Amino acid sequence: MAICYNMTGLSLTNNDFWKAQDALIESLPLFFTQLSIILFVTRLFFYLLKPLHQPPLIAEILAGFTVGPSALGQLEVFQNVFPKRSIMVVETMANLGLLFYVFLTGLEMDLSAILRPRKRVMGIAITGILIPFLLGVGLFFLLQYRSSHITPKMGCLFWAAALTVTGFPVLTHILTDLKLLHSDIGRIAMSVAMLNDIYAWVLIAILIPTGVGMKTTPQSLTGVVAFVLICFLAVRPFLERIIRIESEKDNYSEYHLCFVLAGALMCACITDLLGAQSIVGAFVFGLIMPNGEFGDVLLDRLDDFVSGIMLPFFFVSWGIKIDFNNISRDTTWYFVMLVICFAFMAKILSSLIICILFKMPLRDGAALGVLMNTKGILALVILNTGWNKKILNDQQFTVMVVAIVAMTIVVAPIMSAIYKHRKGLKQYRLRTIQRQKPDTELRVLACVYTTANVSGIISLLQVSHATKLSPITIFALHLVELTGRASAMLIVHSRRKSGAHNPSRAQADSNLIINAFEAFERDNHLFTVQPLTAMSLYSTMHEDICSVAQDKRVSLILLPFHKHLTVGGRMEDENVAYRDINLNVLANAPCSVGIFIDRGLAAADINVKRRFCMLFIGGGDDREALAYAWRMAGHPGISLTVVRFLPDEDAVEHMEPVNDVEGHQILSLDTTENDKETIDEDYINEFRFKSASEESIMYLEKVVNNGEETVSAISAMENSYDLYIVGKGAGKVSPLLSGLSEWSDCPELGVIGDVLMSSTFALQASVLVVQQYGSSGGMSEESRRDRFGLRQRMMGVLRSSQSGKGMVLSDGDWPIGNA
Repeated sequence: MAICYNMTGLSLTNNDFWKAQDALIESLPLFFTQLSIILFVTRLFFYLLKPLHQPPLIAEILAGFTVGPSALGQLEVFQNVFPKRSIMVVETMANLGLLFYVFLTGLEMDLSAILRPRKRVMGIAITGILIPFLLGVGLFFLLQYRSSHITPKMGCLFWAAALTVTGFPVLTHILTDLKLLHSDIGRIAMSVAMLNDIYAWVLIAILIPTGVGMKTTPQSLTGVVAFVLICFLAVRPFLERIIRIESEKDNYSEYHLCFVLAGALMCACITDLLGAQSIVGAFVFGLIMPNGEFGDVLLDRLDDFVSGIMLPFFFVSWGIKIDFNNISRDTTWYFVMLVICFAFMAKILSSLIICILFKMPLRDGAALGVLMNTKGILALVILNTGWNKKILNDQQFTVMVVAIVAMTIVVAPIMSAIYKHRKGLKQYRLRTIQRQKPDTELRVLACVYTTANVSGIISLLQVSHATKLSPITIFALHLVELTGRASAMLIVHSRRKSGAHNPSRAQADSNLIINAFEAFERDNHLFTVQPLTAMSLYSTMHEDICSVAQDKRVSLILLPFHKHLTVGGRMEDENVAYRDINLNVLANAPCSVGIFIDRGLAAADINVKRRFCMLFIGGGDDREALAYAWRMAGHPGISLTVVRFLPDEDAVEHMEPVNDVEGHQILSLDTTENDKETIDEDYINEFRFKSASEESIMYLEKVVNNGEETVSAISAMENSYDLYIVGKGAGKVSPLLSGLSEWSDCPELGVIGDVLMSSTFALQASVLVVQQYGSSGGMSEESRRDRFGLRQRMMGVLRSSQSGKGMVLSDGDWPIGNA
């Protein structure tokens, strides 16, 4: 038997390009043209919608609409670019892209979290399926009642299933973009969405055989169940064994990648032959793949190609089927809006019911309901399957597609407008080192830009003096610039080996940073380290830092200075963007902030005393710096000298008066400033009283008249100390700093910090500049009363102290060496 093929218009190349009447007749030029247009339109919508926090899914859907018959598809030019004879190629690429996408979706899911859900999460997921399912059935029959077309009643199941689905990957993108992924509401939403997706996949595995062929339904369902059991009980252990053997060789080649892709296609083919949707097999194969380094390799190599190039073909092939004229024929847009509103409220209602039962805040329940309305590719696949099987007509398909798109679009704006992750902010406002009790845990967020920052930050943390009563928890945050198509995210590293076999430079740096902090934790059992990585744009990186600081309840954020020490001993810029990040953190931080200028600070050795100096001018920042230095002084390898600068009477009398709004002359030291001076005096006296018996602490006072004398006094301490701890001095008005702020190069360091960092100042010691959270405010009356009794007792002791711990020094009278 001879079979003849019609090869007209199906050649892959066009050797007579200049002679041809139309280059798009040939398949290969036509395919490249279609691919270029699809990618261009998709990326255009992506950049236009990015400021509105819309996920890439919406951009891809709108791109499909645009090239469809409802928009550009009406033009003759686009009809030539997307002719009917090329639909087979587009559909083939669309199906391949969809199969690999659902495989990656299953690969990203945490099977342990799915198998052991909490009651609250399971309750939200189940009600989030039942109520929208029933509502979807009712809306379907309402539309069919208003329509003149009669379709199979099984279409109600496809509508109901589409409404129950929550798009797990799309929800992840929205939460990361809104900085809510690792918040309480974000973690609950991700757990519910993951469980909801699993329930939806089970529903799809049952729905397709039931809706398509009633006679073969029992055989199809039995075959699918047997396939899933074989995958989990036989194929998964086999894959774990193979991957374990290959991981020991540390050699993942292209052969392994091809093997996995072939396995995904084979599983998809099996489920399709069994009567279920082919994507069920690809998803199950991704779900049984063991988590670990090999999974990271697959995601790194496949994600960009599948999501960025192949998947847009699915939306184009799907968008070609959309015709908005189908809505206006038998029904109105008012009915479409009714469907959207009822469908949107169904998820919110289900979440509120569970929140009432579990006594959760209603605001959290409403936010969860909004997030659960996020739809993904799975909902579109369900509708597309119903349309292909003639179970849904054009009108029913189009109405539900419009509803799904509208529901997903409004999720991000609503969450951005009504839900800000500020729970516990009121109780967190006073989290500073100064106000912490000595027997409480100190939580520090240590930020690292590059590997060069690690040694200095670790040395500073080691001398922070952790004890059994006051251990230190460190959140080591590696800050990575967001590039390419990646989404902003916060990665919480586990104890397993992380990174891919062929890691990028950022991944390699993260591995080095994580290993360094974990080694520090092993050597110092009173420290607990949690490595994190934040990938974000430089312009929004401070939001990640402040969000993590608030979520983790830290008391201090440590930031590396944007300049580094060169071999010649000079400070040079490492990255100007780091300075902008530091400035933004100082302006928005929910706790105290320290900027560390590392000039080779070595970790303290018990046998060799390290000499630290705290320079005290006055104000909340200086009190915070003194509190941190006081804590360091408890380390057995540290000796601390606190130098307080005091103005003489002439300096205060010669301060220039300023005019108030009524024309009266007032001194810069007004009533508020005098209150601050009283607070400084109280805290200094408390420090002297409690540290009077400490041999490693020395307190000195230096009388100066102006900023020039202050700089001269600091210059006299050249090379006497290993670390200087100073306050930023924000808003501090003092005659001791007069004239210094006019030539400040780095205002984020404050006046004294800028002097210590200046290249004209021959100082090679490291510097820590501290800004206290809320330092502009004064002290409450209750705090004043609490200190009053202690102040009276201290004054009697300090007046009788005549040596060592309290001295007023004249010019040139400075202690050199150990205290």
